[in-house]
Amino acid sequence: MNWDAFDFKLLIVFDAIMRERHVTRAGERLGLSQSAVSHALQRLRRALGDELFVRRPEGMSPTPRALDLAGPVRQALAAIEGALHQDRFDPASSTASFRLVLNNTAAVVLAAPVAEWIGSRAPALLLHMSPSGTVRVDDLLDRGDVDLAIVGAGRVEGERFGTRTLIRDGFAVVGRRGHPALDEPLTYERLAALSHLVVSSTGDDVGFLDAILSRRGLAPRRVAMAAPFLSAAPILARSDLVAVMAERIARTLATVHPVACAALPADPDLPVTHSVLVWARRVERHPGHAWLRRQIADCARSLAAGPEGTTSNDERPDICDAIDRR
Repeated sequence: MNWDAFDFKLLIVFDAIMRERHVTRAGERLGLSQSAVSHALQRLRRALGDELFVRRPEGMSPTPRALDLAGPVRQALAAIEGALHQDRFDPASSTASFRLVLNNTAAVVLAAPVAEWIGSRAPALLLHMSPSGTVRVDDLLDRGDVDLAIVGAGRVEGERFGTRTLIRDGFAVVGRRGHPALDEPLTYERLAALSHLVVSSTGDDVGFLDAILSRRGLAPRRVAMAAPFLSAAPILARSDLVAVMAERIARTLATVHPVACAALPADPDLPVTHSVLVWARRVERHPGHAWLRRQIADCARSLAAGPEGTTSNDERPDICDAIDRR
């Protein structure tokens, strides 16, 4: 490699093509024409002695050499950007964009408050929020395809990631308003006799309920239907099915759908879930990134002062203080 003749701006083009897997979209990302991006790619190919990207009908497919380069190049660019922009982030005027992936709890409970919170403090800042679903969140963070993730505790692990706990939550039973089973305190005997809807896309494991029922000598839940999260509330509102889901989600759904929620009966084996904010440590000191993390944590903490609800847990699951895990 002749470093004296190498144009390091080509690495920015490489990173954009790697992210977009498309020359035109990479140019739009950088504010360059398609021909300028293609010319830069040709220069980079000559400098590195590899095709780097092969044109396919669906876009540009990276070669093994490009895949090897992607992580180190992205980390290097992030480190340079952070070093050059330290102490220069002004939220009131910033037009920066950040990409977040959210689990269902965060999408239902936090997304709207965070949008309002950030909008009032950084009106020109752009947030791209998308569901975490079944994607490899650690890979997205490693590649820089997302800046932050809010996911269940333990889903993303490793010393290269920083985390903050945002939401602590339990579980509740949800059914249509006026459902006779929800008109009085539930017992596990009554719960075992009901027909259940399994919400198939939340990622929440509610198998604990069958274990509790079994320990009490009761039959496991009778699962009558499984459906994705977005259709769960409409189905529950028009049937006698009930579902067990995260308590915060249940309470929010009850404010916008004709459904009601009730606390599970007390039991020492009732679990508490945690949703955590996760980021790659390589961008930890980037001022804009650090500001956004603080704002999300402050917004989550502010919701802890919201209306109290009922729960069977000794300590009410809630949106809790955000604590760095270093």
